[in-house]
Amino acid sequence: MDSDRLLDFAMARALEILGEAASKVAPETRRSLPQIAWNQIIAMRNRLAHAYHDLNYNIMWRTATVEVAALLPLLPAALADDESPR
Repeated sequence: MDSDRLLDFAMARALEILGEAASKVAPETRRSLPQIAWNQIIAMRNRLAHAYHDLNYNIMWRTATVEVAALLPLLPAALADDESPR
């Protein structure tokens, strides 16, 4: 398998996992952190999971390298505030 293709698949899976995790954050916590684009994160997960035949890897690359990087400093507050059952 071509290494770029392997990176594409790994990136898609990582973003899918991130979206799945976002969907498990309690609604109250999501409302308390409006600076996090919860709906968009979850929607991307759904697209990755269900429209895998029509993905734009340029958009995924920007998401992974720019958007997720900006999101990382916001996550500790989300994790600390989330008391939803697992």
